[in-house]
Order: sequence, then structure tokens, then C-alpha cells
Amino acid sequence: MGTNGGSVQCAGSSLGQHRHICAFFNGLDEEHRVLRSFIKEGFDRGDKAFHIVDSERQGEHLKRLAEAGIDAEQAIGTGQLELRRWQDAYLRGDRFDQDAMLALLEQVIQSGAASGYPLTRLVAHMEWALLDKPGVDDLVEYEIRLNYVLPKYDDPVICTYDLSKFGASVVMDIMRTHPVVIIGEVLQENPFFVPPDQFLLEIRERRGSARAR
Repeated sequence: MGTNGGSVQCAGSSLGQHRHICAFFNGLDEEHRVLRSFIKEGFDRGDKAFHIVDSERQGEHLKRLAEAGIDAEQAIGTGQLELRRWQDAYLRGDRFDQDAMLALLEQVIQSGAASGYPLTRLVAHMEWALLDKPGVDDLVEYEIRLNYVLPKYDDPVICTYDLSKFGASVVMDIMRTHPVVIIGEVLQENPFFVPPDQFLLEIRERRGSARAR
């Protein structure tokens, strides 16, 4: 990982070398309150913003960006802000393909750098994984595999999870896939993080045990 982006502030702290962040919130109000300064800092510095949001929430998302002092429409026009629906990211083809999504994220990060942006700051709402779609059960494996991809880059990726919607067992697994976590509105190194090789083995052993029953 290089030093293209310099210090990045998030939830009251500076990000270290780990840029794969899990953010647990109780609703959108808390999410936007905590992430507002991180998002605004990116626009002020000339970073690219890549946000993946439920299509039904995009209008509200743009409104909240405006409340933070961000001219979202202008940023979309210049390309600094790219707003994607779940159907144009995680659920292309009406299913979740983790290989395709990993490739898309790398493409987004690389194209941002090629376009001259110091960093691309990615924020992704993850409630798509609650939908009844093929492949969504691969969520945890996908989050694990991101830890092979993202350390090559400085660009921060924040995966947001609404605690009121995800079950406790999923939340615990998701927490274990992220080296950095925002919980209780505080950014911290995650003591529950499991290295990807170890966690992938565990996930695959679980699947084997489930099939054997």
C-alpha cells in the first residue's frame, strides 16, 4: 500500500494501514451523523466518492449529502460522485456474484486513480444481502476475500450494516472479516478480526459439515 491519500479521518480517528472498514449502525440517522465528516473531507480534498445505495434510498442519500454541504448534483456531473444502485453493483444480473463484485471494486479503484483522483472513498450499504437472491449466502466469503484485494490500495472501503436488520450470528461473522470496525460511533482496530486464510478454511468446513448432515 502506498501513501497517495495521506491521512484519512473517520469517526473521530485517523485510518491506519487497514482500509477495509465495517460500520455498524442503528439506522440511517446514526450512519450519516458518523460518516458525514469522512464523506465531506473526501469531497473537500478532491477524492472520488463511490456510493452503493438501495435505489429506493438514493433520493434521501442525496438530500443528506446536501445537508452536509456537498453539491451532489454538481459532483455527479463532474464524475467526482458516482452513485450506484445495488442492481448495478452487487446484484447485477439479479444475483450476487462475488468474483464479479471483487473485479468491479478493483476496476473502480483503478479507474479513480487513472482519472487523477488522490483516493476513491467507497461507501456501500449492505442490506442487499437480506434479499432473496441467488448468491447472497456468499456475503461472508466475499467480505473475507476483500482482504486479499484491498491491502493493495490506499482507498478506504466502508461496508455499512444496519444492526436492526441483520441477525446476531451474521453480524459476528461480518465483524470477524474486517480489520477495522466502527461500532458505537467509534472507529477502532478490531480484536475479533480473523486472517482471511484462516476464516475461509472455517467457512468451507462449516459448509462441508452442513452438507454432511
